[in-house]
Amino acid sequence: MSGGRFQGKTALVTGGASGIGKATAERFLEEGARVAIIDLSEDSCKAASAELREKGLEAIFITGDVSKGDDVRRMVSEAADRLGRIDVLFNNAGILVEGTVEQVSEEAWDRIMAVNVKGVFLMCKEVVPPMLSQGGGAVVNNASCSGLVGDRNAIAYNTSKGAVVLMTKCLALDYAQKGIRVNCVCPGEIDTPMFRQEARSRNKPVEEYRKELCEYHPIGRLGVPKEVANAVVFLASDDASFVTGAAFSVDGGYTCQ
Repeated sequence: MSGGRFQGKTALVTGGASGIGKATAERFLEEGARVAIIDLSEDSCKAASAELREKGLEAIFITGDVSKGDDVRRMVSEAADRLGRIDVLFNNAGILVEGTVEQVSEEAWDRIMAVNVKGVFLMCKEVVPPMLSQGGGAVVNNASCSGLVGDRNAIAYNTSKGAVVLMTKCLALDYAQKGIRVNCVCPGEIDTPMFRQEARSRNKPVEEYRKELCEYHPIGRLGVPKEVANAVVFLASDDASFVTGAAFSVDGGYTCQ
């Protein structure tokens, strides 16, 4: 697609085969970027690729686990080789673990920290050096409104997303004068497969759970993936050239309360 804020630029999106990641990859493509999508599921990658093609869009798909250093090095190297460079990194891959400190197992705690926190660290560790060598770039991390406030029954998830918020600020300070801006988005409840996973884990019908969660958002509804994608694309673009270290809420007013 010609034109757009990312014409001639490239973007790497993790967890990009569904939900917010897929919507963001699509927005980058619409804005003229060449895009590489990383996801754990090969089946999800195939399905997402077919959906994009139906819209006249093409992306590169790479499978692997962001929590494993060897996988990350391979995936970033492949993305850089196929794209030519990496101008934007959107760290979107994440998982959900619910429960109190009594209920969350050590294994579940380790897994969510590996994906949600270590995964962001490893991706940045591999992408920042080539960004520095090419003169700069932009990183956007997907945190959560749950990284800004406490929630019941969510000690592991909220802790992991709070870590992403502070990692974002530390990265922003380290590279503010080296041409790399680092920001994070903090979505509220978004209508994605993860939302439906939450409903199932609580043994609630999806529509009943949707109605319950709408009451927590002053705007009166859940968000949709494209609304988060629009914020990510803004933060990654030159329109946000004076923005770094921000925790950008896209939460329908959730954190105003």
